[in-house]
Amino acid sequence: MIRSAIAAAGILALAVPTASQAAPRGAKTEVVRGVEARAKLSQVINDQLFSYAEVGFQEHETERYLTALLEKQGFAIERNVAGLPTGWVARWVNGTGGPVIALGSDIDGIPKASQTPGIPWRQPMVDGAPGHGEGHNSGQAMNIVAALAVKDWMVRTNTAGTLVIWPGVAEELLGGKARFVRAGVFKDVDAAIFSHVSSQLATAWGQPSGTGMISVEYTFEGESAHAAAAPWRGRSALDGVIAMADGWEMRREHLRPEQRSHYVISEGGDQPNVVPSEAKIWFYLREMNFDAIEKMLATADAVADGAARMTSTTVSRKILGVAATQHFNRPMAEAAQANVVAVGLPEWDADDQAFARAVQANVGATVTTGLPTKLMAFGPPPKEPKSAGSDDIGDVSWTVPTITIRYPANIPGLPGHNWANAIAMATPIAHKGVQAGAKVMAMTVVDLLTKPNLLADAKRYFREVQTKDQHYVSMLAKDDTPPTWLNAETMARYQSELAKHYYDPQRYGSYLEQLGVQWPTLSSGPAK
Repeated sequence: MIRSAIAAAGILALAVPTASQAAPRGAKTEVVRGVEARAKLSQVINDQLFSYAEVGFQEHETERYLTALLEKQGFAIERNVAGLPTGWVARWVNGTGGPVIALGSDIDGIPKASQTPGIPWRQPMVDGAPGHGEGHNSGQAMNIVAALAVKDWMVRTNTAGTLVIWPGVAEELLGGKARFVRAGVFKDVDAAIFSHVSSQLATAWGQPSGTGMISVEYTFEGESAHAAAAPWRGRSALDGVIAMADGWEMRREHLRPEQRSHYVISEGGDQPNVVPSEAKIWFYLREMNFDAIEKMLATADAVADGAARMTSTTVSRKILGVAATQHFNRPMAEAAQANVVAVGLPEWDADDQAFARAVQANVGATVTTGLPTKLMAFGPPPKEPKSAGSDDIGDVSWTVPTITIRYPANIPGLPGHNWANAIAMATPIAHKGVQAGAKVMAMTVVDLLTKPNLLADAKRYFREVQTKDQHYVSMLAKDDTPPTWLNAETMARYQSELAKHYYDPQRYGSYLEQLGVQWPTLSSGPAK
């Protein structure tokens, strides 16, 4: 409970950057209490989105639920943003003028990650179906309760400003945020705060480890023929795909060690006795800066052209998604870190820790000590950021001063993008982590609304440090449309079975209660 509502705000007297102490202490205490008063709402939103288990571009139930909820709270909703059927922006304005603060978080799940929450072993709710194996069901719960707490305070104190809530559509496909940027969603925004699930409560500034990325699919076209009677009359598009894959493996040795690249054959033909007339190979190409990403794409194009010549096929490409490298704002991060210190990690009880250790033991986690009890260090960014994953929040970060607040709703040491990462995401661990993150979020929004110098410093850093020598380069072409067909077949296949498991908060206090899962379940798994 944020140590009795920040111990009557006394905890804010800790030695922290002065920018973060601009807001009246009473204001922060008030918004924290507003978050605590909405603990039930944050639990319901978290569990509801978990039960939908929707993957990228198909987050239709999630979109309907969240926009209806926000409309009831007085937010104006814009739908079908940036050509995305599940894209929306919710906006609430108080008074005239004041800062415009945008709060975002991702909403999509992971293929084949269906998992019964609260069960510390593999137990899908629907075999083969997607699930929240990243924890993206929790971020909008955090953002919304934080925004509502701040909204009440703004109304009571007649504080001018605008709150904007937006979703990261198809983040796992890098499909949404660059298109939001291109559509002008952030053109009037003064500052953006992004929330992302973690096992820690933390923020950072500068360029973190991680990569920018292009998601690109190459389509090879040939000519069909009878594969046994007249194969010489065919030109195999699959041969073109395989030649490209082989060529890429040979070229990979001569790429920078910082790069990361992966691919799948997304279409390989119809049946073995027909020479494939069309085949597709889908790449994720990751690098550390704009120039390197463009060079890597040019290399892939050259390999594709060579593969087409080798196999007498033709090749075309389509950009499916993009992500810029990330760069986070120092003054905003320092202000948020003061609030992280003030809030602290949740007070995990014995059941939380026992469950976390059971999960870690069952899945062979890299951490076996349960949930963290100490905040991680806050410091300068790495001098040489290392290659790692990508997130299209990078595109937003090069458009407007931006930070990410990571909140402790999951268990450390898990593999990521995996059913194991869904285990905790509709349990008391997630519920407590969302509350902690929402308090930090609400307090940081108050800072931005009440401290003009903080916003001025944030914009100065953005202008004079971040973008002094490097400006945003959109990797989307003007004619790149969102691939909204992706995952459509998957959701069509599993929707009816998933719907049987949708959370009903009118009948059940929690999703675990609805599923009949005892908390905490600590077994190592059913007998084989």
